[in-house]
Amino acid sequence: MSEEKLYVVKNDEGKYWDFEGRDDFWALVISDCPTTPSKEQAELVADEHGGHVVTLIEEPEKVVLSKEQAKIVKDAHDNKIPACHIANKSDDEELLMNAYVNGYTMAKEKKYNVKVPHANYKWYLKTPDGKLDTIFVEGLSKGFGGYPDGIELTNDDIEKFGLQDCEKEEVTDDGDEV
Repeated sequence: MSEEKLYVVKNDEGKYWDFEGRDDFWALVISDCPTTPSKEQAELVADEHGGHVVTLIEEPEKVVLSKEQAKIVKDAHDNKIPACHIANKSDDEELLMNAYVNGYTMAKEKKYNVKVPHANYKWYLKTPDGKLDTIFVEGLSKGFGGYPDGIELTNDDIEKFGLQDCEKEEVTDDGDEV
């Protein structure tokens, strides 16, 4: 985020000073130049013509969180003392407080094709309805090739189904292994 700021002078009627015309307050839609990069200039206009200085800042970037971190932030919004909730639930207080204040997005979970050892091309997959299924692929040594998206397993799935010791290949967004 840039440290540069812009300033406007707004009066009690909700009109803005026009820094280009320098002659009066106008509705925002008809003002030629309602902003200035000079805080001093804005303060001078406010002193001489009334109104108050408003600082415009860039919207902060949203934080990228894991599913677990996002749950903590979501639950903090329902808590009477959000900062205490975040401090009690995580060691990464600064990141989560930033997400609480500025918003967040969820990180995409990595997905994997998982091969069961000692079984010729036997792969586990998650069906679209969320169940675990197995398939046998003749003559296919990597991945599922033309199978539709959404059948790969996440780390949570691998743990849930007890497949931590199995060979796994990370799948990218386009379905190719990494």
